[in-house]
Amino acid sequence: MKKYFAIVAMVAAFSFGMTPSVMAQDEVAEEAAAEQVDSVAAEATDSVAEEAEAPAVEEAVAPVEEEEGLHKTLKTKFIEGDAGFMSLVAIALVLGLAFCIERVIYLTLAQVNTRKFMATLAEKVKANKVEEAIEYCAGTRGPVAQVSKKALQCLASEDQNDIATIERSINIEAEVQGAYLEENCSWITLFIAMAPSLGFLGTVIGMVQAFDDIERAGDISPTVVAGGMKVALITTIFGIVVALILQVFYNYVLSRVEALNSNMEEAAMSLLDMCVKSPKCKK
Repeated sequence: MKKYFAIVAMVAAFSFGMTPSVMAQDEVAEEAAAEQVDSVAAEATDSVAEEAEAPAVEEAVAPVEEEEGLHKTLKTKFIEGDAGFMSLVAIALVLGLAFCIERVIYLTLAQVNTRKFMATLAEKVKANKVEEAIEYCAGTRGPVAQVSKKALQCLASEDQNDIATIERSINIEAEVQGAYLEENCSWITLFIAMAPSLGFLGTVIGMVQAFDDIERAGDISPTVVAGGMKVALITTIFGIVVALILQVFYNYVLSRVEALNSNMEEAAMSLLDMCVKSPKCKK
C-alpha cells in the first residue's frame, strides 16, 4: 500500500512538473510562429510596395532612355558609316535643304490672288487709268504683276501700243519670270543625285575594305567581312534617305512653279483682252 501511494505521488509530481515546461515550450513555439508570420507579412508588404514603385520608376526612366536612344543610335551609325563619307552626305543634305527652303520662301511670296488682282487691274484700264494701273502692278509682288506691268507699259507708250507688240512683250516677260521661278532648282537636282552617289561610293570603299581584311586575315569568316560590309550598307542607307528627303521638297517646289506658270498664262489672256478693249491700243 505504501508502495502504491509512493508511485501515485511520483506520477503526480512528475505530471505537475512536466506541465509548466510543456506550457513554456508551447508559449515559445507560439511566439516563434507569430514572429515568423509577422516577418513573412512584412516581406510580402515590402515586395508589393517595390512592385508598385517599379513601374513608376520604369515609366519615369523610359522616356529619357528613348530620347537618348535615338540620338545615340544616329550618332553611332554616323560614326560607324565612316565619318568622311557620312560628312559628305550630311553636307549634301544641308545644302539641298537650304536651296529648297529658299525656293519655298520665294515661291510663297510670289503667290497672289490672281483673279482679284486682274479684276482690279481691269477696272483701272477700263477707266483709262493706265499709269495708275502700272503703279498698282509695281506695288504688287509676284510674276503675274511683273508681266502685267510690262504689258501696260507697252500700252501706255506711243510706239509700242499695238496688239502684236503687247503680246510679244507678254510672252518675253513670262519666259523671264518663269526662269526666275525655276532658279536654283538645278542645284536641288544636283544634290538629289549626289547623295545616293556618295552612298554608293562608300559602299564600294566598304567592299574594298572587306576584301583587304580578308586578304590580311587569310580567312573568309563573317567576323572579318562584317566591318567593311557594315560601312557599305550604312553609307548607302543614309545616301538614299537624303535623296528621298530632297526629292519630296523638290516635287513640292515644282508644283508651286507649275501653279504660278498657270496663273501667268491666265493673266496673259486677261491682259490681251483688256488691252484690245482699251482705247489706247492700236488695232
